[in-house]
Amino acid sequence: MRAVAALLAASLPLLGIAWTFNLPEVFGQVYITEQYLAVILGLTILAALLLKPQPPVPVALDVALGLAAMAGWWWLSLNYQDWLLDPINRGPEKWVPAVLGILGLLEATRRHCGLVLTLLGAGFMLYGFIGHLAPGIFEAAYLTPPRYLLYVYNDSNGVPGLVLGVGATQILGFIVFGAVLTAVGGSAAMTDLAMAAMGHRRGGPAKVAILASSLFGTLSGSTVANVMSTGVVTIPMMKKSGWPARHAAAIEAVASNGGQIAPPVMGATAFIIAEFLQISYAEVVVAALLPAAFYYVLLYRQVDSYAAANGLVGEPRESLPKIGAALKGSAPLILPLGVLMYFLFWLGYAPGKSALYASLGALALYLLTGRKALSGARQLPAILVQAGETLVPILLVCAVAGIIIGTINVTGLGFALTLALGKIAELGGSLPLLATTAVIAIVLGVGMPTSGVYVVVAVLLAPALVRHGVDITSAHLFILYFGLLSMLTPPVAIASYAAASIAKSDMWQTGVTGVRLAFVAYILPFVFAFNPALLMDGTWLEIAVSCVTVYAGGHVLAEVLARKTAFGGGAGRLLAAAGGLVLFCATAFVPPSHPVAMVAAAAGIALLVLFAWLARRAPASPDLSRKTLQNGASDART
Repeated sequence: MRAVAALLAASLPLLGIAWTFNLPEVFGQVYITEQYLAVILGLTILAALLLKPQPPVPVALDVALGLAAMAGWWWLSLNYQDWLLDPINRGPEKWVPAVLGILGLLEATRRHCGLVLTLLGAGFMLYGFIGHLAPGIFEAAYLTPPRYLLYVYNDSNGVPGLVLGVGATQILGFIVFGAVLTAVGGSAAMTDLAMAAMGHRRGGPAKVAILASSLFGTLSGSTVANVMSTGVVTIPMMKKSGWPARHAAAIEAVASNGGQIAPPVMGATAFIIAEFLQISYAEVVVAALLPAAFYYVLLYRQVDSYAAANGLVGEPRESLPKIGAALKGSAPLILPLGVLMYFLFWLGYAPGKSALYASLGALALYLLTGRKALSGARQLPAILVQAGETLVPILLVCAVAGIIIGTINVTGLGFALTLALGKIAELGGSLPLLATTAVIAIVLGVGMPTSGVYVVVAVLLAPALVRHGVDITSAHLFILYFGLLSMLTPPVAIASYAAASIAKSDMWQTGVTGVRLAFVAYILPFVFAFNPALLMDGTWLEIAVSCVTVYAGGHVLAEVLARKTAFGGGAGRLLAAAGGLVLFCATAFVPPSHPVAMVAAAAGIALLVLFAWLARRAPASPDLSRKTLQNGASDART
């Protein structure tokens, strides 16, 4: 059955590639998008149940449920065009397959995405059936059970809708691209470049973790997958060079989580944001650029300050890859990315198709360099299986998101939530509304993959923010940030706990350390919610003033958080933290073109000059023993 599951998983990217390049049309067949989505979802559910059998449940039962669910979705695909002409009839020939398909979907989601998302989907379905009994503003319009069930099952606003469409086209292309890059050596080239660029610097292994995890994380689509992929290398390397276990784990978790907000891919969520906002993918990338840069620059600042305060030096240069050799060996990474950028931005192709062309370029380069044709051809099945297994949970999340979106649309729940949050805004203004939204986003995001976090929270909460004056792009990025912070926020900090298991550190301490390292992600969304200039929506002067105040304030906060004796300790640290916070948030209080904001920017520049002068006068940090460094370098190379 494992072989059958692998074959089913490999069929998912193959089917997606065929659809992306319009192969059915080549053979004279015309299908509607919803028909394709129903076919690929049916295959996904069967593959999901066989990939994760759960003894003592017999495998035969998994097969039976998977085949029944697949039949339910394939029945929809087979009859979809006819049903479009017959929307009134809601007989058992329609709703029985719907029940089978949705039950299989929820069980597959439970196995691959956890109980939280499954209960969320089931809870929304329960509301769809009995929401007319709810009190007050949350009372839903009455729908007969068949009408509600078929709306979720076959309407383009339900499961076979926008989000599943993005998952089965755009995200699928980038999952294939990531699998190909890993197979042809792109990930190894990425690690070598990070080691060559950062390994010798103060606290070098931590900086390697930041760079490698940011690059890999933007493609992986999963914070935890990124932690488990790069963390097994970077966390032991950090511990060997003197970093406490909790710091090593927290740095890896925070850096991996940042990959989900870093352009150009943003863990595949950028494409969903573009579809939701009906703007181009390039606009999403531009808007997300500055916040992601501040996230990583200020994380780097904290790491560097901690290393300076504790005498943590880098690896010996002779034990690291040479930058020239790393660049020479980076062709499996750089050239495919160049192909991707060419098709995406120069030719204007759809993101999914651009990623598939880049995958083809990476494979061609691999097969044509050296005597690798035979071994490369043998890797193709493994690449397809890996891409399919990665795709399974993402498509399940997208399908459950369709249940949530469909329920919100057909019952009026979205309007009720907007009214409820609107009352909070009327009582206290935009700040309490944003704070409430942030807490809800963190709670709802617990245990869900990146794309699932964004879709669920954006559908529920974004309309209320926009209605009360928050810029629409700011609102969606605000929600993405706080949804992802569920990965780092105790008591359910999944990414931090995964890293702690590698580092063998205390999970709670690791979670608290992660929150401190990711402080910018907790504050910055509030700033760009009031000041869209940080999302490149403003004049160059406004953008420049905003950048200076945020970076200068963040620099002060990083020093306070990284050094216990900073600013004299005690009251001095508290005063500096308060000043840094005010400077960081200055453009949220006043417009960046206001004279007060410009004075704050000037003060920020003076502070940065002072810090640079003090850093030059500081004594050199004590070196670690040569033996410790050599041991760490040896382990890192192994």
